Amino acid sequence: QVQLVESGGGLVQAGGSLRLSCAASGRTERSYCLGWFRQAPGKEREIVASISRSGTHTYYTDSVKARFTVSRDNAKNTVNLEMNNLKPEDTGVYYCAAAETSWDSFVYVRDRYDYWGQGTQVTVSS
Repeated sequence: QVQLVESGGGLVQAGGSLRLSCAASGRTERSYCLGWFRQAPGKEREIVASISRSGTHTYYTDSVKARFTVSRDNAKNTVNLEMNNLKPEDTGVYYCAAAETSWDSFVYVRDRYDYWGQGTQVTVSS
């Protein structure tokens, strides 16, 4: 079992920045790909970014490329999402998730993720 706890959400004006963090605990000695998802009201939960076990390989959904940066610190069992130039359409609940993988790759398919955090709200005002 892996427990994930997100932090760092809040209210920000369009064009602003936020940094989300996710702390993992439990059986973190296993190899996990980590991802960030978001869910806006009335919409499905969608992938935002994913990072491989080593941190070498990353994936971003098109709408956040060049604005968001995902990183991880395996020594501290944390994963971060740096969000810049935020837009109102970035509003939603952001979730951290972990996918057990056999190789060093990102995962962008939601159903491949095994563990989820409780989420943190991000609201971007226009």
